[in-house]
Amino acid sequence: MITYNDAERIFKLDTPHTSYIFGIDDDFGYLIHYYYGHKIRNDIDNARYVSRLYDGDILPGVNTKDKNSFLDFAPFEYSTGGIGDYRSHALEIELADGTTATELQYVNHKIYKGKNPLEGLPATFGDEKSVETLEVTLRDPIIKLTVILSYSVFADTDCITRSARIINDGASPVFITRVMSTTLNLENKDYNLLTLHGSWARERHKEFRKIAHGFQGVSSRRGESSHQEHPFMAITDKNLTETQGEVYGFNFIYSGNFVAQADLDQFNFIHAEMGINPYNFKWKLEAGDSFATPEAVMTYSAEGLGAMTRSFHNLYRNHLIRSKFLHKKRPILINNWEATYFNFDTEKLLSIARDAAALGIEMLVMDDGWFGNRYDDNRALGDWTVNEEKLPGGLKYLVDEVNKLGLKFGIWMEPEMVSPDSDLYRAHPDWAIQIPGRAPGLSRNQLVLDLTRPEVWEHTWHSIETVLKSANIEYLKWDMNRQLADLYSAGLPADRQGELYHRYVLAVYRLQEKLVTTFPDLLIENCSGGGARFDPGMLYYSPQIWTSDDTDAIERLSIQEGTALIYPLSTMGAHVSDCPNHAVGRVTPFKTRGHVALAGTFGYELDITKISVEDRAQIPIQVAQYHKYNDLVREGDYYRLASLADNGEYDAWMVKSQDEREILVTFVQVLNHPNFKSRTLCLQGLDPQKTYRDCESGRNYGADTLMYAGLPIPRSWGDFKSTLIHLEEV
Repeated sequence: MITYNDAERIFKLDTPHTSYIFGIDDDFGYLIHYYYGHKIRNDIDNARYVSRLYDGDILPGVNTKDKNSFLDFAPFEYSTGGIGDYRSHALEIELADGTTATELQYVNHKIYKGKNPLEGLPATFGDEKSVETLEVTLRDPIIKLTVILSYSVFADTDCITRSARIINDGASPVFITRVMSTTLNLENKDYNLLTLHGSWARERHKEFRKIAHGFQGVSSRRGESSHQEHPFMAITDKNLTETQGEVYGFNFIYSGNFVAQADLDQFNFIHAEMGINPYNFKWKLEAGDSFATPEAVMTYSAEGLGAMTRSFHNLYRNHLIRSKFLHKKRPILINNWEATYFNFDTEKLLSIARDAAALGIEMLVMDDGWFGNRYDDNRALGDWTVNEEKLPGGLKYLVDEVNKLGLKFGIWMEPEMVSPDSDLYRAHPDWAIQIPGRAPGLSRNQLVLDLTRPEVWEHTWHSIETVLKSANIEYLKWDMNRQLADLYSAGLPADRQGELYHRYVLAVYRLQEKLVTTFPDLLIENCSGGGARFDPGMLYYSPQIWTSDDTDAIERLSIQEGTALIYPLSTMGAHVSDCPNHAVGRVTPFKTRGHVALAGTFGYELDITKISVEDRAQIPIQVAQYHKYNDLVREGDYYRLASLADNGEYDAWMVKSQDEREILVTFVQVLNHPNFKSRTLCLQGLDPQKTYRDCESGRNYGADTLMYAGLPIPRSWGDFKSTLIHLEEV
């Protein structure tokens, strides 16, 4: 619900449990932030004092010679550069004469039911019953620049989304050099900063640090949201737990370069920002043109980290992911990558498919190596024609034979890339992003296609479309295995080269939008060397993303914990893979591998024709578990019960059905110890008056007992052992 107090000129945005308040300054018409936090009553006429602006010593109307002191402290809703605010700015511009000053003043606003899309960008959505939007128009009358700030609130989750549109109403071009999607000013309460850090094969590990004076945060300059950092941050209580403490969470619906920072100033206030990374960003805004920022999500919880998590999950399930597969059980697939790598042919794939079908697996996915002369990763990217030496009879013959076995068929592609050793590159070397006269750096022996050029985009789309129409392909794994570097586009003039990073992301979004509209029945799984582009932007186009190239069950505990901190379990691509694991060499019980993969989309990545009889016998059991529990895992509320990253010994989580009738608890004993008793796990989020039965033992527990005394977990003998406990309401 959004309200406006006309007498006090104050806006109030209410979600089910939070309030966000800001208003219009009387002296200059600035938009000033007052409050964000626990939901408060509607008497907002007295909210201005919270900003500390009106203490008396820096009022510009009283002492105009100290306007800069006012500007350097004011908690602007959308700050600008060049006028006396010396902190980081939401918007910085450069005019033709070299000046950079911008001063935004309130013009008008409108409040309406529903929410408008962001043209060319992924964004949340909702109907008139589920979302309400506020648009506030600000303007700099000197340089004739207009900024429209958009805020949307949702009836079913404690999230607020924000974006900005910059409009050049003048007669000359304006260059945007920095543009954020959201800013927030908070009084520091000895807060910490939570971010997600990692690298290839170890993405999204939680990391806390104390917020200190100066700049701190995370960013990507790689042309994608990246393995190394993530477009998320949270400002948290220093004593935060899953169930207690304040947390302000921010997530960016964007798949390119980003910055997320929380800066502590001289007055002990935190200035938080999230938006496009200004590194190598310079957008030329011609007269009459506009620029829309990607959307940022904010949420506040007074009840710990878990409530923040469930707010994000609800938003993305109900208002971001569009796929027809969102609320459907996805087919259990087997991918041949770790089974064969490049060394396969039709008969090898069919042998995997035959064994898979006999054990209840439902789809075969053919990974890298099926096209051109792709016998290794040194060549042929861009040559999307079937290698008939490997696949006699072509793609249609293979797919038809797989379908005859009762399996669906999926395929891997990497449409954004080109190998220097390829027919495509030999014909069009200028189609790759590279600087003329400078030898480009390679990564995985490949370059990135310049999708910002219309002819390159059209060729890429034609390649994808031709492959998908050539056979009954029902799943596509879209990969991207390197970052952008050597930035230069032959299709852009010199004064627009600073637009390449962002234009590239927009071009990828256009391809994926074309994909989902042309092939609405195709199940898409995005991937970028594993989890380098696991972000809300890609979830707008695909209901699931490959979480990490590290499929080891124990490594996946921390990776999946960090991912599930923000994203629903149904979005996490997770497979049972071979042992010793190909990433770390660890040997983990097949049962444990299955339990960890059940927390995601679930599938297999191994040579099923070569595994042991004992492991093979467990596949039908795991398939049955998937069919039994997936509706609960996919649709239920997620609670983190224990963290291996925190305790170093064990990991645990639970999923509770929306109607609270079912609970699935997963416990993984990573390291055993001698002479210890069994453990208990305290469950969360239950109605204390309810009673639940352990479906295996038949024992009944009061919900209050489960929450406060705990659920008993028997100690297993050995390391890397796991347990599933299914509870049903009596």
